Amino acid sequence: MAGTAEGSGPSGAAPGAGPVEPALPKGFRSAELGWPELHRIPHPRHRLPLLGDVLGVDRDRPVQDSMRLGRELGPVFRRRIFGKEFVIVWGAEQTADLADESRFAKHVGLGVANLRPVAGDGLFTAYNHEPNWQLAHDVLVPGFSREAMAGYHGMMLTVAGRLTDHWDRELAAGRTVDVPGDMTKLTLETIARTGFGHDFGSFERDRPHPFVTAMVGTLSYAQRLNSVPSPLAPLVLRGAARRNAADMALLNRTVDALVEQRRRSGGGEGDLLDRMLATAHPETGEKLSPQNVRRQVITFLVAGHETTSGALSFALYYLARHPEIAAKARAEVDRVWGGTARPGYEQVAKLRYVRRVLDESLRLWPTAPGYGREALRDTVLAGDHPMRRGAWALVLTPLLHRDPGVWGEDAERFDPDRFEPRAVRTRPPHTFKPFGTGVRACIGRQFALHEATLVLALLLRRYELRPDPGYRLTITERLTLMPQGFRLHLERRRPAGAAPSAPEEAAPWTGEEDTAPAEGCPLHTAGSRSAPGAPA
Repeated sequence: MAGTAEGSGPSGAAPGAGPVEPALPKGFRSAELGWPELHRIPHPRHRLPLLGDVLGVDRDRPVQDSMRLGRELGPVFRRRIFGKEFVIVWGAEQTADLADESRFAKHVGLGVANLRPVAGDGLFTAYNHEPNWQLAHDVLVPGFSREAMAGYHGMMLTVAGRLTDHWDRELAAGRTVDVPGDMTKLTLETIARTGFGHDFGSFERDRPHPFVTAMVGTLSYAQRLNSVPSPLAPLVLRGAARRNAADMALLNRTVDALVEQRRRSGGGEGDLLDRMLATAHPETGEKLSPQNVRRQVITFLVAGHETTSGALSFALYYLARHPEIAAKARAEVDRVWGGTARPGYEQVAKLRYVRRVLDESLRLWPTAPGYGREALRDTVLAGDHPMRRGAWALVLTPLLHRDPGVWGEDAERFDPDRFEPRAVRTRPPHTFKPFGTGVRACIGRQFALHEATLVLALLLRRYELRPDPGYRLTITERLTLMPQGFRLHLERRRPAGAAPSAPEEAAPWTGEEDTAPAEGCPLHTAGSRSAPGAPA
């Protein structure tokens, strides 16, 4: 949930510029160091000395556990686990205040900081004071321009075809399909092929690719570190630590081989890896170091597929549970695409209702369920809670997205019409944050949204989705969220073949924050400077 607040202020000044603000202490900063009136913030009952709020805690589901407590304690509350005190925020007023970039910045939380042994100063895990995030951002952001995105579209279609071939075989054999597993295969292959020219062969394997197994192990280990007292971790997690070291070594070997193959080949077709290896910063001429290239590739491969696979899995769950919504979305696909075998890039943006289905799924279960914000100077949160410089809070996105004051008393109900343009315009700002907030933006947001909308539409056009009546949604947590054990029965359908209509001109994003880059997505970047072709 938290990490170092180091480097959130200036580290030096020119002669005569005034006193230099002292650097913040390194390492974890417990909330009592940064919140002068912490006693006013409610916490769970039955707090124990030394152990803190451990009674009744679900160690395997900390996000859902915090959601339960947040409903009881209110929009600002705190938890103490083994001597570490956290402040958690989910109210719309407080979240909007934390979005003020003049007073708050990204905070690398404990769960994220636990990934630094493998991802280092990659775009997601870099601290604010580390320069490589800005360098990588400026070098890579043209890789997500409109022109670049249109170039990725064909490969997305090809990988989606491998998914539907696999599902056709499962359907012919009378088997259900493993939705989270297959969405993970799809999104891993998509980012690997479009970004790095690599094929993991996921759909030709009976078991997950070793890279996926190692990735899940690393994410799970990072989550477990948060639930064990730091002094006891080397003893309690000795076996898990050995497995994690092996997982990290496999991730590194896989990426090193991928990069070395590209170096030997002399370059690809201008994809992300080419940019990492060859592109110099347009102003400084600096290039990414070999070590940072490895870290960025790992970041993109892990984060670039983990959250998108979760978003697709949740959307398919809700479509299967709401056949009337699936029918409406399917009708839009038939109307807009008609009998087109391979829909073009521009045709995806015209699927406004399908996008609303995706947005509503991300509202209820944002696969990146929280993001940290730290104070750049002494301030007061929402006019009520004083915060010292370096104090931090965790925004609990699933509860923010369920705030009844914003979303109504039926906030638990799945309703894509919440994202009709009029509803979006009348909603307060900073209340829909599946990708977080701030200048530490999710560079892959438009990539993920285009991919997910395309895949949902292709699957709706091809299949009727039948849920298992006995399945109850269970969420597994490994820093990101995923429906566990979710399978679908499929029925093949015939496309309607209607001629495409002339739908209204559609923007690529139908959410509330067209102009605000995002922070909460694990595919983070950081940078306040704009670059040609930067996604909105």
